[in-house]
Amino acid sequence: MRPCCAKLMLEAGRTEAVIKNFSPHYRRQYAVSFCKHVQNELEQHRDSQSQFLKTKPPVEAGTVLYETEVLHFAEDLKKWKDRYVVIQSDYTVDCFETKEAYQKGASPKYHILPAGGKVLTSEEDYNLLSDKHFPDPVGCNEKEGAQAFVQLPKEFPVYLWQPYFRHSYYCFPEPEAQQQFSAVLSDCVRHSNHDFLKQTTYEVEAFLEAIQFFRQEKGHYGTWEMITGNEKQILSNLVMEELLPNLQTMILPKMKGKRNDRKRAWFGIVEETYGLVQQQVSEGLSTLKEECRDFAKTLEATIRSDMDQILNSKNFLAGKIKATVSEPAQKCCTENIQPFLTSILEELMGPVSSGFTEVRSLFDKEVNEIIQNFQKTNDTTKLKENVDQLMKLPFNSVKMEPCYLKVNLLQELLQDLKSRFKVYHIDFVVQRTQNFMQELMENAVYTFEQLFSPSRQADSAKIATTIEKVKLRVLKQYDYDSSTVRKKIFQEALIQITLPTMQKTLASTCKPELQKYEQFIFADYTSVIQVENVYEEILYQMLLEETLKVIKEAAILKKHNLFEDNLNLPCESVSSLTDLKTPSGSAQTTPAKKPSTTRAEIPDTETQSEETLVVTEKNSWEKDRGDGKSLEKEAVVTVKVADNQASTREKVIITDIREKQDSPPYTPKKLEAAEEKITSQNEDKEKAEFVETPEKELKTQEGAVEGKITSETETTVQINFGANTETECKKPSL
Repeated sequence: MRPCCAKLMLEAGRTEAVIKNFSPHYRRQYAVSFCKHVQNELEQHRDSQSQFLKTKPPVEAGTVLYETEVLHFAEDLKKWKDRYVVIQSDYTVDCFETKEAYQKGASPKYHILPAGGKVLTSEEDYNLLSDKHFPDPVGCNEKEGAQAFVQLPKEFPVYLWQPYFRHSYYCFPEPEAQQQFSAVLSDCVRHSNHDFLKQTTYEVEAFLEAIQFFRQEKGHYGTWEMITGNEKQILSNLVMEELLPNLQTMILPKMKGKRNDRKRAWFGIVEETYGLVQQQVSEGLSTLKEECRDFAKTLEATIRSDMDQILNSKNFLAGKIKATVSEPAQKCCTENIQPFLTSILEELMGPVSSGFTEVRSLFDKEVNEIIQNFQKTNDTTKLKENVDQLMKLPFNSVKMEPCYLKVNLLQELLQDLKSRFKVYHIDFVVQRTQNFMQELMENAVYTFEQLFSPSRQADSAKIATTIEKVKLRVLKQYDYDSSTVRKKIFQEALIQITLPTMQKTLASTCKPELQKYEQFIFADYTSVIQVENVYEEILYQMLLEETLKVIKEAAILKKHNLFEDNLNLPCESVSSLTDLKTPSGSAQTTPAKKPSTTRAEIPDTETQSEETLVVTEKNSWEKDRGDGKSLEKEAVVTVKVADNQASTREKVIITDIREKQDSPPYTPKKLEAAEEKITSQNEDKEKAEFVETPEKELKTQEGAVEGKITSETETTVQINFGANTETECKKPSL
């Protein structure tokens, strides 16, 4: 193989050419993204997307999520060896020789980065996938095809296939261990693929935009399955995409020996090549980033002093470009995209909503088991252990896997996208949705923990009732947050699927005309305003408007328990659990079989003892009251759609706060800019409709509300969410 290795080193030299061609795109996007970063800093933009569940802090670095002994195939020894596998919070896989070696701090025998990988649990599936990436010109006879690539010592294997690394093989004596390990590995792959992409720094945004424009220059539009991992991995994948076909032509015909030996040698050559590419990419990218950082420092003073002029110049340029591209873009949208948005959304909503419903049911079931166990034992020590175990639920891969599998149905349901929109894979949508599901479960159990503390419960007789109340509140908040997150997922997916069609359709007619618009940019601002970015934002905004329409229509029809943007929702400042009701139209919770004390059986005189419920954060208007009234006598906040029928209930009208959606990771920050343009036209109208309640008047109304409740008269506080005006009823941001 020595001659081949020499050729590989020469071929790997093409990496320099790729970096050279990529660098201009990165420099331009770095300056543009840095300008947006400064703009956000000056304008103090904050993420206005609302949520009710408390956001769980990130897991500490080095936290061990999973560890076990496995039987691992050592490629260098061609033998199966017992290894100790440890997976930490960065979702990389470390294989140690023994558990003792790990405990003594020894270096791992193997360090696996699973980005881009696929987890398989059958030899047949693995052979199909690995053969697909070994285009053997010689072929194989029937006898060779029947030979196992790796002889299995146990019945239940787990394969980790990776495109440019040697594959990993594990074996287990029973199916339960196989299922657990494969579920954990799948979590590792999912997080390794996308954790980098969800970062919101301007450097990450610049890199992803540069990758997009670099691929468009070569005629590639739409999603790319190899945008996985970090910057070094993604850029190395870009190099391998160009390099691999040449390697196959150069090397495969010259390989000799048995098919499995050739196959194993080919995978080794690919891995060796990828290592060389990554080394060169790492060095080149590091130099490029330092160059861009230095250049950004020279721009910063001008950007800060001339921000208004920069924005005016950009808006003027956008007007000129829009005048030219609006007609063909609208025609493309009307004919090729708009008629299909509703049907695509329908296909998306089912599996995605099923996955989030499964997460909700799992949380409900686990809390019910805690209640039932406590009712049987009345053991507060065991209760604390069960609550601590609940906190680990989002990282229990086996229990979470059925939730994730619901979303996998998207792969089958969206087959029509292949022919109409040239979308050949939607792994990005599936895995990103699964990550959101896990995050929402993390927030749910974290909120539960914040609201309930077993060690601070004074009356054990009421603990089961308190847990039930906390669960109901968390589920209510989950329903709202689930709707918000799912609408964000649908919006990102619809744009990701349809935008490439518009880009490709207009590429031949509109893109060649863009160069002439550079004359409208002031010379001092040519680094921070790029015509191609403004053009892309115009197309993006046009599709954004269409996607928001179909999503809003689905919410109005209450499909899959989606809430409308202006739906009346519970205010975060309300802490009375007994008064909170499940939102209208939401999936009903399954309570424990029979709590020791039901809500209906609790008289008002007993509610004052419900201080056993620990609410860690009191909101401002609750503090102002200072009347020491029981939780039972606080204002009722119900979730219901306002109707047109006459009502004698008192209403406090609070501002319309329209939630803003985050942008897809492949086009960071576009959504924020686009939505500002969409909502700016209605801003004056919304302000006119806003009825501001002075603080003194609001307190008077609160007193009236309490009086009504005391006399058993129902009072509803309606909260209208939609515009950007701040109110006293604030929700935490994501």
